[in-house]
Formats: sequence, structure tokens, C-alpha cells
Amino acid sequence: MKLDPVTLEILATKFAAAAEEMSYFLKRTGRSQYVKEAADFSTALVDTRGKFYAYPRNIGVSGFFDLDCGPTIAAVGHLEPGDVIITNHPYMSSGLATHLPDFNLVQPYFHDGRIVSYGWSFVHSADVGGRVPSSISPSNFELFQEGMLIPPMKLVKRGEMNKDAEGFLRANCRTPDANMGDIRAMLAALHLGERRVARIIAQHGIDTFEAAIPGVLSYTAVKAREAFRSIPDGTFEFWDYIDDDLVSALPLRIRLKLTIDDGLLHLDFTGSDPQVQAAYNLPTAGKRHSQMTAWLTSYALTRDPTLPLNSGMLEPVTIYTERGSLLNPEFPAAVGVRHAIVHRVMDATNGALAQALPDFMPAGCAGIIIPVVLAEPEDSNGRRNVSVVQPMVGGGGAHNGGDGADGRHSGPVNIGNNPLETTEANADVTILSYAMRIDSGGAGEWRGGSGAELTFSPHQSGSQVLGRGMDRFRFVPWGLAGGLPGLAARTIVNRGRPDEHEVGKLDMVELQAGDTITILTPGGGGYGDPLKRDPQRVLKDVRGGFVSAESALRDYGVHIADDRVDKSATTLRRSEMVAARARDPERPFFAFGRERDVWDAVFDDTLLSRISAALLTLPLGARTVARRVLWAALLAVIERNVPFAPDALAHARVAVERELALLEARVVKPALLTASAA
Repeated sequence: MKLDPVTLEILATKFAAAAEEMSYFLKRTGRSQYVKEAADFSTALVDTRGKFYAYPRNIGVSGFFDLDCGPTIAAVGHLEPGDVIITNHPYMSSGLATHLPDFNLVQPYFHDGRIVSYGWSFVHSADVGGRVPSSISPSNFELFQEGMLIPPMKLVKRGEMNKDAEGFLRANCRTPDANMGDIRAMLAALHLGERRVARIIAQHGIDTFEAAIPGVLSYTAVKAREAFRSIPDGTFEFWDYIDDDLVSALPLRIRLKLTIDDGLLHLDFTGSDPQVQAAYNLPTAGKRHSQMTAWLTSYALTRDPTLPLNSGMLEPVTIYTERGSLLNPEFPAAVGVRHAIVHRVMDATNGALAQALPDFMPAGCAGIIIPVVLAEPEDSNGRRNVSVVQPMVGGGGAHNGGDGADGRHSGPVNIGNNPLETTEANADVTILSYAMRIDSGGAGEWRGGSGAELTFSPHQSGSQVLGRGMDRFRFVPWGLAGGLPGLAARTIVNRGRPDEHEVGKLDMVELQAGDTITILTPGGGGYGDPLKRDPQRVLKDVRGGFVSAESALRDYGVHIADDRVDKSATTLRRSEMVAARARDPERPFFAFGRERDVWDAVFDDTLLSRISAALLTLPLGARTVARRVLWAALLAVIERNVPFAPDALAHARVAVERELALLEARVVKPALLTASAA
């Protein structure tokens, strides 16, 4: 049955409205700050294959509409009216959940005794047990350390809560009341979706309803491909880095080869690093996944804001990831900080697209999201208050014709800030400062967005601060087309006091009453020559606290005195800077910053691709040992948060190449012997 365009549009709008209403209902009834303030949740309508056909546009986490509920539904088997599935298991759900704090619920919607649709909801929970408060720690090296594992199972049977399951959930977390409050809000939102689907069927008939779902998905796929046709055909390669996995100083690489052919996109991540014994792994089950296509959905919606939000938008996209890599890890790899990998996938996609569309794509964004968590000491009842002080991000990358967003960038989610009053009401803490970070955005004709600055002080000694997802302390957000990179991240305890000290990229730090901690996030990269920026715009930036007068003179050549631009001094300064530039080599299209330039000069793409290929041929256990041996010489000469020494890297490369040759010989020789025997 094929529907006419008007009827299809009406049904598509009703589907989207139902999914949107479910999310607003969840936000109003949720218990935790993750729901009420940060909006780290979502809802959707799901077809009988497990694919999303309607997703909220204006509330909750953006871009999750290419997730797949199919494996989770299949794992449970027979379902009856009133049943609701729960899971948080990244591997058993085939990537529906991507880390353990994300509770996913799926409810079948019946009509005349058969399933015609499903509802879906997820919420990020404050704590699901595990080794540390809030459950996520970068230094976790296996999934079992990250909290309770919930395989796909029935939380609700025939409309009745499974009390055994509820008891299990309560007993295995530090915030049982908040968790169950959010779960009950999710159930209520799913029941609302069930009523809305029933009403649509009553209004239009079951045949029309069932025909509309594939119709809407096909319509979206056609429109999405047309949006992607704005990208020139070709193959574009780019790679970017996580500073390190926290347990060692070794950078982690995400490598992408993007091929575009008449609106069809193929993302090949061959050459990305193998999975690590830390929480920096993204579980995708080796298939196209929402966490890997977030930048493409942003691109498509920028080209065509009328696109419906559903899985059809990604039908023109295929993805390849190597099994055992950071982007397709094997169980039981830890996955808690998978959002750091997601950001770098987005940066790699942006870098590839920037080569195809240099006048359209932005410079590098801050590329981080840091849920800054405060875990207070246990009270007399053995309970701990665990709360998010602020989900921090950095600045957006500038583009041709516009500055980057200050204190906000286009990430895989669009969670909101916590009001400071709410934070102080829910935690024993004082927020001392929450502001834009001066001079953090990369200079350019169009300035990179400023990063953020947060300073707070706990009232109780023994309070612990966790900063999962921290990055960009070494490899900064890159500038484009003559723009400069953004400023690197910093973390400082007791800033401005005699006992001030940098803690860099942290896992968990314990503070005493009266201590302060300051978190400075990166700014976005600049776009275009800073000397072409209108001096009056620079003056406005100085007045607004985004750029200092010193940076105005040093980076933009603009002399500001007595709160005005000194035109003659600015003309002289800029002419001197142009003359000095003439003696320098041509400025590259990408401005990666010193650390990236030094690293790439020694550890080039060819060598790193060989290393990844050799390691991924080994079984998981042997791979871990071989990786440690291979990089031993390098790890002996580099430290986290310390500038690279080019000579030390060059000497380490010699040893790395020697170990790589031995590894390749061990890998290739057995294969040749096997082939000869055959």
C-alpha cells in the first residue's frame, strides 16, 4: 500500500509529535538532574525491525535515531502486552547501550493481538555501581569494573514490575531512589507513546499506519541522499588523536577514509588503533552506529533542515570498522568514556569533509564533553551523594563567515547546563566561577569559540571530583585556512594560591574542605587569516572578555588603547607581521599545533597504519602484550601533559620499527606456512 504525499506528511508529523511528547513527559516526571536539567535522555518510536521511525527534534540527546533495538528484542523472545525490556549491556544489546549508565527500555505496542510498533527510551543514570562513584572511570580496564550488567530482560511483565529485577537494580548502585524514579518516568513515557500510537491507528486505520512507517523512512532516505550530493565526489583521508588513554601516555588514533559517490558515503576506519585496556572504546558491533554518524546527521540537517529525524537519514551511509579496534571492541573491553572516542570520530569526519568543502566546514571544535562529578563522603547511613556539578564542553570551530560558538559546540549530544543554584542545592559545594575562558578560541578572520572556565569548592573533606572524558591537553582543536588552533585544556587545584598545582587530565582527585578546583576547556579553532579580521570585531571581543588586549596585538595585530582601536598603530603592526610572514614557509590549510606537528613528523601515517594492521591480526590477549612491547621504548621517553621532545621521539621510533618488523615477521610467516601447506 503506497500512501499519497499529503497523508504521508500528516502521519510523519504525528509520529514525530508522539516521540516529542514522550520526551517532554519524561523530563517533567524524571527524578535525577540528568533528566531534569541536563536532559541526558531520549525517546523514540521503533518499527518492527527495531529501527527508529520517529525521534524528538527539540528535546533530549540529539542524533541517536540510527540505533538498533532489533538484537535486544530478539534476545528476549516472546513478548506480551504490558511487557517492557530493559538493558544496559553494550555487547549483548549490539550497541543499543554504549555504556552501562545508559538504561534502555523497549516496550512492544500491540494492535489486534500482534506487535505493530515499539516504544524506546533511555536515561543516563547517576550511578550503576562499579569501582568508582558515578561508575565511569577512564582507568577501568574491563567492563565488569564499570557497574552492574543488565542483559536484555523483562523489567515489566504483563504490566507488573518484576520485583526481583527492581531489587537487583536497587542493590547494585549508589543512587537507588534516583535511578528508580527515572525508570518509572521512562515507563510512563512509554505508556504515553502506546496511547498515542493507538490513537493514530484509530484515526487512520492499521493499514495506513503500517504503510506510513516504511514510507516515511524511504522519503527521508531520498531527501538525505540529495543533501549528501552537495559533497563533491572523491576520497578524503584524515586522522585525529585522543591525547592518551590515561593509563599510559600513548596517543590513540582515529583514522578515516571517506569516499563520496553521488550522495552515497562510505566511512572506512581501517588504520584506527586497536582497543585499549582502558575505558576509551566505542561498542558498535561492527555496524553503522549513531555514535559514529553524528557529524553526518548535523551536516545533512544543515543542508536540509526539513529532514525528518529517523533512521532513514543514514541509509545513504555505510561504515567499515575492524574487529578489535577502538571503534569495534571485543568483550569485555571497558567502554565508559566512549564519548571521547565519539568526539574524535566527529573531528575526523569534519577534517575529511573540510578537504571536500573548505569554504563550508568549520575548524576543529573543542572535541570534549566532561561530566564533572562530585562524590561526597558517606553519611551516617552509608549513602553517598553523587551529583554532576556541570557537564562541560568547549568552544565551537569557526567557519568561513562566522565565529565559533562560545562555550558550546556541535557534539554528539545536546545536553544542557545545570543551573548553578540547582547544583548548590543538590550538593555540598560552592560554585566560585563559571565563565568564558579568555584567549582560548583560535585566532582567525573568524574567531574560534571560547572554552569554558569552572571553579568550585567542596565543603566536606574527602570529597572526590571525577572528570571523565577530559582531553585536548596535548592535541589541540585545529585551525583552518590560516586560522590558529584553540587553546589546550587545563585542570588546576587551588589556582592562585601558594599550593596551586596542575593535575592535568584526571581520573579522580580527592579534595579537602576549602580546596578549589578549576577546569578550563579548550576553545575552537579559528578560520582564515587573523590579520583579515575587522579591528572593530577584535575590539568587541576584548570588551566582551573573549580576547585580551595582549592577544589582540600578538595574534590579530590590533593595537587597542583607551578602549579604542589605534588605527595607525594597528596598520603598522599588521604590516610588520605580514613582512615577517614572508620569510616563513607557506601556512598549511590545517593548523594542528606544535604537539601534533611534532608527533606526525616522527610517527607518520604509514607507520601507524602498519602497527594497527599487525596488532589486529593477533588474538586479543596476545595483542595487548604485543602492543605494550612494541611501544615500550616510546613510553619510556614521553609523559602525559608534557611537551613532546622531537629527538626523544625520533630515537624511540627506531626501537618501535625494530619491534614492528619482528611482529610482522611473526604474523606473516605462519600465514605463509599455512598457505604453502594448503
